Amino acid sequence: MLNLLAIQMSPEAYNVFVILAAVAMVLMFVAALIAIIFVLLQQSNSDGIQGITGSSETFFGKNKGQSIESKLKKWTWISLGVLAVLSIIFYVVMIII
Repeated sequence: MLNLLAIQMSPEAYNVFVILAAVAMVLMFVAALIAIIFVLLQQSNSDGIQGITGSSETFFGKNKGQSIESKLKKWTWISLGVLAVLSIIFYVVMIII
């Protein structure tokens, strides 16, 4: 497909297109990698083995974990939003050109 674009576009415009496409792909890769890391850092919602042993958390332990968890959740949504916006912009640019 890029060969067809090279025939229709001037060399300068083609170079700008290739550079913008590469930058968008790298930014999408970084946003996806950050989202994966944030998801892996979050605690699961299930009790797991603690449900068997009967251990419980204190009030302060729950609030401390929840504040960190809420920040991780917020940054996960932000990184996924950035990934979605970059993907839409990349798709629109590919269709226009």
